Amino acid sequence: MQTTQTAMPRTRRWTCEEFGRLADLGFFRGRRVELIAGRIIELAPQRDVHTAVVALVHRALMSSYGEDFWVRVQFPLALGRRSGPEPDLSVVPGSLRDYIGTGHPTSALLVVEVSDTPLRYDRRTKGGLYAKHGIQDYWIVNLVDRAVEVYRAAVPDPGCPFRHRYDSVAHFKSGDSIAVPGTNSRLHVTDVLP
Repeated sequence: MQTTQTAMPRTRRWTCEEFGRLADLGFFRGRRVELIAGRIIELAPQRDVHTAVVALVHRALMSSYGEDFWVRVQFPLALGRRSGPEPDLSVVPGSLRDYIGTGHPTSALLVVEVSDTPLRYDRRTKGGLYAKHGIQDYWIVNLVDRAVEVYRAAVPDPGCPFRHRYDSVAHFKSGDSIAVPGTNSRLHVTDVLP
């Protein structure tokens, strides 16, 4: 009896360029998706609490950064050839007009995710991706524990997603304040929790 070997099915990894073409063709119309490590990830629908907290964080960061920075809400970052995450908020230097026709920013001074059910995903996968791409401040507004988790000091770690992680992790609760990177101001946790 002769056996034949069959190739194992392979996962198709997309590039940001291919992902953009699919979006232009309307493949994702009415759906919230992002590209992470070549995989198209469908995001959960936004609940009212999530939307409100994104707006609260946006207001607080706008107050801290002023006009010298663009506080972006759910816009893509171009993090390599196969990742275009759309964090809830990202802060980049300069104004919106500085980025017209230049493509999406490839880094950020600060990235913020508002999280309830995908906490593990935001901590490990998204955290590893942001650390790999040199984003030195990554915050998670943790709606489950009513806290803000602050991740700083990206370091290589072969055992982590994207082979990177944050070396410093601090948890801030209601009543605490957090130093806002690149400014002399502090963000009060109470101002961003529902």
